[in-house]
Amino acid sequence: MLSRLELTPAHCIKTVLPPLLDNIPISINGSLTPKDLFTNILGMSTDKLSIHSIGKQYHNTPCETSMRYHLHKIDFDQLIENNAKILLQSSHKTLDSNKKYDLAIDYTNDPYYGEVNYVNENYVIRGQAKKSTNSFYSYISLCIINKYTRFTISMLPVEKGKTKTDYLKYFIDVVDKINLKINILCLDREFYSRDVFTFLQENDIPHITPVVRKGKRIKDILDGNNKRYEKYVMKNKKGDVGLDIAIDVKYLKGKRGKNGCENLGFVVYGIDWEPGKISTIYRKRFTIESSYRMRNVVKPKTSSRDPMLRYFYALISFMLKNAWVSIQRMHFMKVKRGPKTIEEDVFRFDLFVHFVEEWVKKRLKVKLVVKCYR
Repeated sequence: MLSRLELTPAHCIKTVLPPLLDNIPISINGSLTPKDLFTNILGMSTDKLSIHSIGKQYHNTPCETSMRYHLHKIDFDQLIENNAKILLQSSHKTLDSNKKYDLAIDYTNDPYYGEVNYVNENYVIRGQAKKSTNSFYSYISLCIINKYTRFTISMLPVEKGKTKTDYLKYFIDVVDKINLKINILCLDREFYSRDVFTFLQENDIPHITPVVRKGKRIKDILDGNNKRYEKYVMKNKKGDVGLDIAIDVKYLKGKRGKNGCENLGFVVYGIDWEPGKISTIYRKRFTIESSYRMRNVVKPKTSSRDPMLRYFYALISFMLKNAWVSIQRMHFMKVKRGPKTIEEDVFRFDLFVHFVEEWVKKRLKVKLVVKCYR
């Protein structure tokens, strides 16, 4: 008789605790251990609690002052250096170094309502108002957008003074270090610039970037009824760069209250796909939004202005999402002929979060009695 395979909270916790213990060294003297500290952080993530509020719900938590003291021992530069290891430690073995992957780079913003001073002035980014503020801690991430392989490979805090090319260089180095191959790199309109295209062409990186509809020449190019390719020269004081623009034509048929056809232009390099395929592949980039929604489910609460602490919490949330994807790939992929498929509905992200939460509850012991004043 075959034994029944089962997944338990203990199995889930093995995908999220080791990356923290192995890559974030914290020296602690006394009865508190790094494992205890990170267990509390996981409890904050799954319950969306803050350092202040977690002690109100569990018995076995260090005092608020102790947690803050030890968390501030984390070295910001080392955290940035090890971010890919933290994110991929439980996931890297499920990736195939012989396969080429579709990648995307995108930004996500965490609203900030506090003051800006010397501590955080380089990391608070101003932007379009959202959730009653126009101040944000912003993060730029590199993600795989292939189906069933949507891992966040690396994630960095956005810092004033750093260019998009600086982040691109970093991410390309990360891809080389973990021995992955790029099939295509999808970028959003924020990367539509001469410096970005020059860097990508010089490094022979296949990419797709939507055209920004500015200037008479671009508007003329994006006016037509047929799918096609066009040539365009982007001029700049630093020099000119030649671009290939693929144009896909979509008939609106009343969508958004419009009729007629719409020209979708993309700057492309290193590929010879027909425009319809380019448009279809680029739409996969929007799956990155689901990663942001998932990570917001497990983001610890904080009002701290410390950019290191906020970045650490953001890493934790992306790591939890990655851990769930790796468990899906390892344990819920169907054994059959043909394309790989995963029974995603059997082990959804909310169930994974519930499993981690249950393990944390047993470890920290939930408070079931509260002393009354009267």
